[in-house]
Amino acid sequence: MFALVDCNNFYTSCEMLFRPDLRDRPVVVLSNNDGCVVARSPLAKAMGIPMGVPAFQVRHLEKQAGLVMFSSNYALYGDMSARVMATLEQLVPEVEAYSIDEAFLGLHGLPATTLPSLARRIRRTIDRHQGLPVCVGIAPTKTLAKLANHAAKTWPATQGTVILTDPARQQRLMSLLPVGTIWGIGRRMVGHLEQLGIHTALDLARSHPATLRKRFSVVIERLVRELNGEPCLPLDLLPGPRKHIVASRSFGNRVTERRVIGHAVASHTWRASERLRQDDNLARQMTVYIRTGAKDPNYYGNAASGAFAQPTRDTRQLLDMAHRLLDQLWQPGYRYAKAGVVLTDLCHRHQQQTDLFGDRPGSDALMDVMDRINHSGKGKVWLAGQGMQADRKAWEMKRLRLSPSYTTDWQQIPEVS
Repeated sequence: MFALVDCNNFYTSCEMLFRPDLRDRPVVVLSNNDGCVVARSPLAKAMGIPMGVPAFQVRHLEKQAGLVMFSSNYALYGDMSARVMATLEQLVPEVEAYSIDEAFLGLHGLPATTLPSLARRIRRTIDRHQGLPVCVGIAPTKTLAKLANHAAKTWPATQGTVILTDPARQQRLMSLLPVGTIWGIGRRMVGHLEQLGIHTALDLARSHPATLRKRFSVVIERLVRELNGEPCLPLDLLPGPRKHIVASRSFGNRVTERRVIGHAVASHTWRASERLRQDDNLARQMTVYIRTGAKDPNYYGNAASGAFAQPTRDTRQLLDMAHRLLDQLWQPGYRYAKAGVVLTDLCHRHQQQTDLFGDRPGSDALMDVMDRINHSGKGKVWLAGQGMQADRKAWEMKRLRLSPSYTTDWQQIPEVS
């Protein structure tokens, strides 16, 4: 048996958790640079605010209907997600963190009679420990657990939990759900399946898996088998190592100066190198890219790559390569909207062929000291190439409606009097 635990309206729930005064007001969270709506509270959905609508089109609702808009607070969401996953790991032995707000649980060997009480306990414990609402779907396969969770979120009468151990109940639910609600079925695939007369999840479950495999792929065959209670997708308890690291951001303002883009690329390089060291990896290759706005009439976009003589995780070496690649890309006269850094061809630090003359003396020790200082909460150090704090305002992402980092910054912890 598998369970899928999904946090309801995760981004807005995190924002409202520390703002109880907003429980009776519609709340939305905006994308990077406060561009579009990417998350909505139940009241915002009831108002008819669509997903992805530009923020300026709903700004009038702030005065008319009390709408509250927040910038994306990734530090808050990431920390709350980690807390939810830690709670789940205390309740069950096998947890696969599928996304920031979803987790699959392995419930193999548990008696079916204990599953309803376990589902209720999961909801109750996360509500008590993290204050976040979740729904739980339990079924013999991951795909059916996804459908069970969808039902738990859709129909209030379920009280947030649906257990699909009975095949008859599985078929009844599948008959009610369009084929597009199935995990892994995209819009394009929906059109192909409907041409074959497959309109509901039950229609797909009754299809011949080998025939669909020949027509489409093995992925569709697995989904059909999963819908019929045959597990084909095991828990991924040990995610594989990263194949690449990307650090990028759209600029809050259009940038025309080489110096400013240099600061942005340096900051992205710093973030990428920190992730590299967290995984205890080294990078063999690096790519830097810059581009103007996608709809800019005077469009320019380009990328350049370079390889290191020896794999490295030293920010200084990465930054030196980044600036050399940026020099190849830079073209004056454009209004740049985005820059990014990609580290590829990664290898573990202890699985490389070393070079007698390649490494800088004390490189690892220096990088470790800098990381410890930056993660201690007592101060920050950075390289001069990143520019001063005042320089960052020229390119940093706009987050004019950013809430405090309630759980990750000592200076922003809420005070109760």
